[in-house]
Order: sequence, then structure tokens, then C-alpha cells
Amino acid sequence: MIQPEKYISLFQRTHWIIKRQTEGLTHADSLLQLPFRANNMNWILGHIVASRNGALAALGEPPALDEKLAARYERDSEPITGDEDAVLPLAQLLTAVDDSQERMAAALDKMTPEELNVIFDKEHQNTLGDRLTFLHWHETYHVGQLEILRQLAGKDDKII
Repeated sequence: MIQPEKYISLFQRTHWIIKRQTEGLTHADSLLQLPFRANNMNWILGHIVASRNGALAALGEPPALDEKLAARYERDSEPITGDEDAVLPLAQLLTAVDDSQERMAAALDKMTPEELNVIFDKEHQNTLGDRLTFLHWHETYHVGQLEILRQLAGKDDKII
């Protein structure tokens, strides 16, 4: 069983990578498109926040980004192709990532291992820890996409 402190550490690591991969980028940089069907950095960051909203809800916390604003970034939403309505500024998304990190860590810091072992999803018999494990895996998948999008923005550097 993973301890609450380990989840704090795991999400801190992806938070650190998000911050490094977005450092020095502009909102316009976050909207750049790869030359094939793929999501841009803005959508990925918004999607990470929308997913973290799910983690916060599982931890009994309010969302880091209003659900109406997060809807643009939910799974199966249309790709963002420019600075259109409902697209949030990069700075707002990064603030929501920071807020979610702070509140997830605080909520997890108060939890016991036993609380993480409580059944969260009765249909699939998944515990709260199972849910957090999946959400972290999902986040790492998308965080990995940020590296190439940083390079697309003209940064010729190595973050990790």
C-alpha cells in the first residue's frame, strides 16, 4: 500500500516538471500546434488541471479550476486550434496547477494509509489509493508530452 507521503512526492515531481517545461513560455507558445493531430500545451495543461480536479474531489477538496472553465479541457474535448473562446491564458492554467498541488499535498498530509485503502469506486472495487495511482499515471503521460511542445516553442534546451 502506498503511503500518503509517497503520493505527495509523486505529484510534487510532476509539478516540478510542469513548472520547468513551461518556464519562460508565453501564452502564444502554449497554443503552438504540431504538424499532425495532437494537442497543444494549453490543452494539455488544462487537461492536467481538469484531472487534478478529480483528484481534489476524491480527497474531499473543491476544484482548482471552476468546472465550467475546466470543461474545455476534459477528455474527448475538441483540440484547441487557436486563441478561441473558453481557452484559458497560460498564466491562469499554471496558477491552477500550483493551487492544485498545494491543496492536494495538504489534504494528503492529513490522511492515513487506512483512508487511502477505503473503497472509492464500488463498481470496480477500486480504493482511493487506486484512483490516485491512476490519476498520477495519467498525469505523467501528459507531462511527458510537454517536452516536445517546449522545443516547438523554440527552446533548445534540456530540462531533465
